[in-house]
Amino acid sequence: MPRLAAAAAAVARRAGEALRRGALGGLRPLSSLQPSNATSSDEVLVEGKASARAAVLNRPGYLNALTTTMGARLNKFYESWEDNPDIGFVMMKGSGRAFCAGGDVVRLRELISEGKLEECKDFFKTLYMFIYFLGTYLKPHIAILDGVTMGGGGGVSIPGTFRIATDRTVFATPEVHIGFHPDAAASFYLSHLTGHVGEYVALTGEKLNGTDMIALGLATHYSMSGHLDLIDERLAKLVTDDPSVIDSSLAQYGDMVYPDKKSIVHRLEVIDKCFSHDTVEEIVDALESEAASSNEEWCTLALKRLKEASPLALKVSLRSIREGRYQTLDECLVREYRMSMNGISKQFSHEFCEGVRARLVEKDFTPKWDPPALEYVTNDMVDAYFAPLGDLEPELKLPTESREAFV
Repeated sequence: MPRLAAAAAAVARRAGEALRRGALGGLRPLSSLQPSNATSSDEVLVEGKASARAAVLNRPGYLNALTTTMGARLNKFYESWEDNPDIGFVMMKGSGRAFCAGGDVVRLRELISEGKLEECKDFFKTLYMFIYFLGTYLKPHIAILDGVTMGGGGGVSIPGTFRIATDRTVFATPEVHIGFHPDAAASFYLSHLTGHVGEYVALTGEKLNGTDMIALGLATHYSMSGHLDLIDERLAKLVTDDPSVIDSSLAQYGDMVYPDKKSIVHRLEVIDKCFSHDTVEEIVDALESEAASSNEEWCTLALKRLKEASPLALKVSLRSIREGRYQTLDECLVREYRMSMNGISKQFSHEFCEGVRARLVEKDFTPKWDPPALEYVTNDMVDAYFAPLGDLEPELKLPTESREAFV
C-alpha cells in the first residue's frame, strides 16, 4: 500500500495551501454556497459546520447511485469550497443504508438502448473529472463509508485524504459481473494495494468489510456506526485546515478493530501466489489447484465468482490493474475513460447491457456472455477495448497543468 499511502500524504501536505492565505472564521450563510440551479435537484445536499462543509449523497432509494447531475453538483460544490478561505475541510456522506453503490448503471443501460451515447459520455466525463478534482484537492477530505460502498463509491472517496469505515461498510468493485471493468480510479487504487490483492478484488468482486478496508489501507479510520454522531459532533467544532488535527480527532473518537479469522489478511500469501500469474486462465488454474489441496471455502467461492463473470471483462480488468500499477491517477482516469467509451460502443456494449440486465434488471443471474468463455477472448478483442478513441471522439482532458497529479 506504500504508493496509495504516499498519495494520501501528498494531499495532506498540500491541504489548506489556499486556505492559509486567508483567515478562518466569518462563516458564510449556507445558502450562499448553493449553485444557481440548486432547486432543480436534491440528489446532493449540503451540511454546514464550523469551518467545514459536507456533501450528502441523497438517493437512498437507489443506494445513492451516482448520476451526471450529482457529479456536476459535486464538482461545483467542491470547487467553490476549495476557493472559500472560511472552509478548512470537506466531508462526504451518504443517506440511508449506503454511502454510494457506484454509478447508476441501470440508467446507463437504458441510455445505451435508446442510442443516447452522448449522455453516457457526459456521465463518465463528469464523474472522472470530479474524481481527479478530489484526488488533487487542496483541503483535507473526509469520506464516511457507512454502508454499501461499491464501484464509483470508492472513486468518490478513496482518492481523498481520510476514509472512515464502519461495522456497516460493504466494499466491492463488482464490475466484471456486469460485463464492465473496475473504473472510477479503481485501476489506480486497487493496483497500489499490497501484493496482488488488487487483482483478486477486481476479478472476483469480493466484498470487504470495514476491518478489511483498514487492514488493506483502503480506509484510514474505523468507527462503529453507532458512534458516528460523536465524530460528527467533534468535527462540527473543529476550526482547522490542518490534516494532523483532523487525523488525531478521528483517531480519538474512532474505534480500535482487529481482523478476525475470516479476514482477507490471513490469505494474502495464497492470493499473491494465485493472482500473480500473467493470464486469467493461469489464475483460474492456480485457484483450482489451491482449492483442491486446501479445501478452503474462500478459494472455492473465488473460483465460482470468476466463472460467473464476463470472460472479456476479466481479461480487460486484469490488464487494467496491471497497467495501473505503473500509472499516475490522471493517467489511470484517462485510460479508464477510453476503456469506458469503448465498453459502451457498439462492439462491446452487449456485455455491459447483458450483465446489468441479468444482475440488476430482470435478476435472473444467467447472463449470456459474448464471448462465452475465456478461450474465445482474443488478444485483439482486449486490445480493441484499450484502443485510442480516434479523431472524432476526444479523449478525456484533465487539468493536469493546474492541478498536480499523483505519481
